[in-house]
Amino acid sequence: MFPARFAKAILSLTAASVLSVTPVMAQSLDLEPTGQWSANTNGRAPVPPMGWNSWNAFYSDIDETKVLASAQILVDSGLAELGYRYVNIDDGWWMKRRQSDGRMVIRTDKFPSANIGPDDLTSFRPLTDRLHAMGLKAGIYSDIGRNSCGQVYTPHFANQPEGSLAEREVGLHGHVDKDIRLYFEEWGFDFIKVDACGIRGLGADTKHVTSGNYREFKPLIEMGALGRTDIAKVRELYTEVDEALQRYNPDGDYVYSLCLWGSADVRAWGKDMGNMSRTSDDITSNWSRMLTNLDTASTRALYAHPGSWNDPDMLFIGAGDFDSNHMTEARSHFALWAILNAPLIIGYDLRKATPEQMALFGNAEIVALNQDPAGHQAVLAHQSGDLQIFVKTLSTGEKGLVLFNRGLVPFNAILTAGHLKLRDDVTITLTSLWDGEKTEFRGEQRLQLAPRETLIYKVSGERVLADGLYLSEQPGNVNPAEDGVVVPQHDPFIHRTAWHSRGPGDHPQYGGWGGAQADRTPFGEPLRVGGKPFDTGLGVLGNSRLEVQNHGYKSFTAEVGIDDTAVNRNAPVIFEVYGDGRLLTRSGPKAFGEATEKMVVSVEGVRLIELVARVQSDAKDAGATLPVTWGNAALTK
Repeated sequence: MFPARFAKAILSLTAASVLSVTPVMAQSLDLEPTGQWSANTNGRAPVPPMGWNSWNAFYSDIDETKVLASAQILVDSGLAELGYRYVNIDDGWWMKRRQSDGRMVIRTDKFPSANIGPDDLTSFRPLTDRLHAMGLKAGIYSDIGRNSCGQVYTPHFANQPEGSLAEREVGLHGHVDKDIRLYFEEWGFDFIKVDACGIRGLGADTKHVTSGNYREFKPLIEMGALGRTDIAKVRELYTEVDEALQRYNPDGDYVYSLCLWGSADVRAWGKDMGNMSRTSDDITSNWSRMLTNLDTASTRALYAHPGSWNDPDMLFIGAGDFDSNHMTEARSHFALWAILNAPLIIGYDLRKATPEQMALFGNAEIVALNQDPAGHQAVLAHQSGDLQIFVKTLSTGEKGLVLFNRGLVPFNAILTAGHLKLRDDVTITLTSLWDGEKTEFRGEQRLQLAPRETLIYKVSGERVLADGLYLSEQPGNVNPAEDGVVVPQHDPFIHRTAWHSRGPGDHPQYGGWGGAQADRTPFGEPLRVGGKPFDTGLGVLGNSRLEVQNHGYKSFTAEVGIDDTAVNRNAPVIFEVYGDGRLLTRSGPKAFGEATEKMVVSVEGVRLIELVARVQSDAKDAGATLPVTWGNAALTK
């Protein structure tokens, strides 16, 4: 949680800054097969978590009455039965840290049931017990540093911690084991959101520190320059929390929400420990901000899996550009978050919700699309500044489909069977998830979208690949264990929100440039090798290793080579396929401009396939500008 109006202008990494920080920023290129799936499976998030959070509705002005009222509405409206079960208390609950033993003290004037004894003895157990009795789950908030986001960036907001400097250090730093044990084992919480403002906003020259308000915490994160971020240390701090959560939740019934706003190269490692990982700065009730948050997650399908989800932040339906007078925008926001497998966390005062807004949250067909157990985030089938088409493979074999008009004028879209990877000579049926209306076509279909409108469908037809799935159709089964990114850089294609007109403007801060993509190169270009285009495949940098879960398929096929967009055209690449840690096949050295080599490999009985692209060069960064393509990569029966 980091209020948008405090966002700073961001400076892109220059070539000089990249070179200067390479020793600090470089990833370890671990290409050796392990035979083990390395994406996170701890915690309890087989599908994206759903629920309600207090921040967007109340900021830190939170109390027990508001929390319980929201919980009761979730139950009474039927939203809880649909899956909205987490009731999450954000910033504003804490009074201080008791100095006699370091125990956290709850603000009992706001949460009276927490007052259980003398000497500042408080407990959230009465509240969590009540939520559990309602069939709900309970969530709490903290910060990885000594101080919270509210303290650092919104000190004028309600319910700030009180007392001495030490008593006001309510964050996890230095207290991880004690706090996590308290929150989960003693107080009974099921979910924790861990922010990171305390490790970025308390440098020696900040007003808070020079005034003596808080102690200095040498910043580990610099939002404007990845090169000044200590990625290893940030990851270490979040790993400490992860280990404590496993220690005090032996049944694994918890959700760990990483709130790093896409900084610290969390793109690469968040999926390996968190159950949901923020890809962006805070959302606001502004359309332009929603586009920014959308863009940080829309090309990350390969980084989301059952157990760990991309989180472009909470739903802001109910306010601003998404209020009851802007239901077109509200429906777009909801449909986009659903198709991207984003956690559906309502951020609105449900006591004020209109029947139309409640019906939107309660659209069972769209919720089911989000909660599909296959866990495949939608992949971009078409990308432009005006129109986006997202396609998601469902566990039933059907497809989920979204067409989104980003602009301010109507758009006449042409949907093709190719977008859906369905046969164009067989009838395709679209069923609208807004009104149930059916549309049938062959080949292509024109669809009219109003400004800012989103059409959302369930789709049936016959697959082009009749006896299997392309890997880009099943991103939830593909994990970029090593995506070849040596020096993380800001993604220049993220929509830039105009916070204000000071300075040179808002610059991209999400460090996802060069990550693995489905049906595109790591830099968003169409896949092409030796002049041959591929509509489907995986694009990744050289010196990469992709893990692929195999659910009963017998054959793996792909056409491999160096993509035509490569800047590095001097180093050949060898492609390898492993099954459960054993080498199954290896290509010859492939040079830039050469035609692809066809791989056909038996994977019958193999549980985990690993796809390795090794650059034949001694330079550690040889793969950084060398995108490779696994064209038409597929698993078949």
